[in-house]
Amino acid sequence: MLLFEYPKCSTCQKAKKYLESKNFNYKSRNIVIDKLNVYELDRLIQKSGKDINKFFNTSGLKYKELKLKDKIQTMSYEEKLQVLSSDGMLVKRPLLELDDSVLIGFKEKEWNTI
Repeated sequence: MLLFEYPKCSTCQKAKKYLESKNFNYKSRNIVIDKLNVYELDRLIQKSGKDINKFFNTSGLKYKELKLKDKIQTMSYEEKLQVLSSDGMLVKRPLLELDDSVLIGFKEKEWNTI
């Protein structure tokens, strides 16, 4: 299992504590320093079965600064991938990649299904 996170994010810290409390072995990747590229994002989105819009950190400063709320509705899938890959702060976090799925954000009830 691979945790895509931003270490200073309090939600990511909660997710890490949760995984450690369950004694899960996982690897971690800082998505701000080691950004996800277009191909990695596409793979995670396909694996999740969720809409690409779920992968945007809509509460983040960068999202608001770029006024993506207004722009996202008219962007193509490829354009959204490009934007997401441009800055790790735009990606909803944490992301947890499992063998057959991807969890977006930390919702303990959802993570209890791991």
